[in-house]
Parts: sequence; C-alpha cells; structure tokens
Amino acid sequence: MQLRKLLLPGLLSVTLLSGCSLFSGEEDVVKMSPLPTVENQFEPQTNWSTSVGDGIGDFYSNLHPAVQDGIAYAADRHGKVKAVNLSDGTEVWSVDLAEKTGFFSANRPALLSGGLSVSGGHVYIGSEKAQVYALNIADGGIAWQTKVAGEAISRPVIADGTVLIHTSNGILQALNESDGAVKWTVNLDIPALSLRGESAPATAFGAAIVGGDNGRVSAVLMEQGQMIWQQRISQATGATEIDRLSDVDTTPVVAGNVVYALAYNGNLTALDLRSGQVMWKREIGSVHDFIVDGNRIYLVDQNDRVVALNTEGGVTLWTQSDLLHRNLTAPVLYNGNLVVGDGEGYLHWLNTADGRFVAQQKLDSSGLRTEPVVAEGKLLIQAKDGTLYAITR
Repeated sequence: MQLRKLLLPGLLSVTLLSGCSLFSGEEDVVKMSPLPTVENQFEPQTNWSTSVGDGIGDFYSNLHPAVQDGIAYAADRHGKVKAVNLSDGTEVWSVDLAEKTGFFSANRPALLSGGLSVSGGHVYIGSEKAQVYALNIADGGIAWQTKVAGEAISRPVIADGTVLIHTSNGILQALNESDGAVKWTVNLDIPALSLRGESAPATAFGAAIVGGDNGRVSAVLMEQGQMIWQQRISQATGATEIDRLSDVDTTPVVAGNVVYALAYNGNLTALDLRSGQVMWKREIGSVHDFIVDGNRIYLVDQNDRVVALNTEGGVTLWTQSDLLHRNLTAPVLYNGNLVVGDGEGYLHWLNTADGRFVAQQKLDSSGLRTEPVVAEGKLLIQAKDGTLYAITR
C-alpha cells in the first residue's frame, strides 16, 4: 500500500480547493481573518535578534529553539546549527551539517526538521533524511549520528538514558543516549493518507506515551519497547479523505495519573495513565501541541480558534475566534498571558482569564510557524526566514 503524507495545516487558509478528489463540493474557499485591532496594554520588547541560516522558508517544518544553562540552540533546514547566549544573542558556536560535495559544488542540505532538544552535554536534532544527530554543547561537534527508520520530523525526546524518535512512517525508535545505537523499534502503524507531522512522545514512570497517524495513543515501556496499552481517540469517518484523517500529531500531556491527548479530526481525550481507559472526551481537533496548566487546558484548534477548557470534562471556558485561519503557532504561557504567533509574523497576547487580546506585536514579515519557547524570563521564537528573536515583556 502506498502511503501519502498530506501537508494540510496552513494549506486550507490560503488555497482555493477545486476539482480535487480529496475535497467535497465544487469550490471551498477558506479566508484568513483580518488582523484584529488591539489596544496594547503593554509593549512587548525585542531584547535581541540573530540570524540562523535561511530558516525553513515555505517548507513545512517544526524547527524551533531549545535552551539549557543560559545558551539557546537553533537551526535552519539547510543544516546550520547555532548556539547563542540567551542574555544578548551573541554567538557561542556555529556548525553546518550539510553534506560536503566538493570544492566547486554546492553542499547538499541536511534537511533538518524535527526541532531541537538539549539534555546533558548534547543537542539533538533529526532530519528528513532519516538522520539523528547528537552535537556536543561545547563546540557543536558531532558526538554521534544514527540512521533511523524514516524521516525524523518530530522533536527528539530524551529520558532515562534514551533518545526517542517518532518517524514519519509510524515507527517509534529508542536510541542509546551515549552512542546512538538503536535499542528497540515499535511499529505504530500508519494509514494510507495522513498529515505531515508526528507526535513527539511524552514520558512518565518509565513509559513513552505517543500519538499515531491511525488515531491511537500508545504507551510503550522505554526499557524494552514493550507495548503497555493502545487507545483509539479518533475514528476515520466522513465523506472525504480529508474528513477521515485521524492523526494524533500533538504531544500527549501527562498530569498526575491522567494522559491528555488531542487528534486532528477527533477528540480531546483524557485517558487513565495506567490502563489507557477513556475518562472523558470532547469533540475538538488540532495538530498543535497544547498546554495543561493547573485545572485548565489551552489549545489552538484546526481552524485557529484559541480555546480554554477545564480539565474536568473538557468544558469550554472561553473561545477567541478573531484569528481564524491565520495559521497560528502552538500556544505558550508567558508572564501570565497566552501567546501565539501567526503566518503574517504577528505575536498575539491573550488574557488567560477570558481570552481577550491584551497586546499585539509585528515581529517578522516572513511569518511565524513554530511554537514560541519560554526560557529564563524570555520568549524565544524563530521566524520562517531563520531569524531568532528574544522577547521580553
């Protein structure tokens, strides 16, 4: 069976869909909402900015920075990885993972894709070429490099001496943190058509909890790769192939003994961590990672509504619908506000109590695609052209 990966997030916001068997109706046009008018209650400040290669351009990618011990690490799709001081953005080191082809030939791009993770003495990053790199945090030198089972387009997750990689063909692999050797491989199955994106695993109590393109959430023992349980949270239904997409591309969130998981055309679901049994479901879908903070859940749905729900049954507390189809990033909590970026390069700051806008900031004309990162009092976000910004309130 031929597998197809569909780049859907963002596509529907800007494209006329006509005459294609994936979609119903003669014409379906989805228009981006106009920029809302906001009277700023405060002025966010750009603390510093620095260029990190050429960014991701118009390619779909989940590259976003990572921070440890006052150093921020960021990369571009071509292969540049850069470490900068979090305080002022000055460069610590920079390396290029692109393949050297010869004196007169252009280097072959590394196609870095999976977002950066940093743990201990290494920075970890995956690529569309099915390579996972561990770089020394001191100088960016390659500590090890491993070929994995497929495109590594989700963020590597490090726990208990293991690097977890979820590849685009539905394989979850565990690598030794020390040398990159493959410890075990689990096939999570994949349908004929799915979205281009994969769930990064969450880890808790020696288990990896990960979403799959088949609409299931799986719990796997990290020590030996043994399946503990699987639970379906999204069922393939509907008249078109798009309606039947059931991917769980978001990272599950573990809070206490509850796993919260979110599917694209499915449900926000609370599962029992031990058994995987469904505790409650709420019909809402997304491809963006979401936040569980105390008794609240914050998410951006597949139509770019920003929604707050409670953790007891998923009851909606508020909805902000003025950013529909603006190609929002995943949300982040920063200094008491909820912050999202959009495809036109704006940052939107929302009151967590009621979803009202409290500030708006034009940041970068190339646009924003990947989630902001909060570290040591700063908000970091990387634009599509590769510029890394540090924002303070």
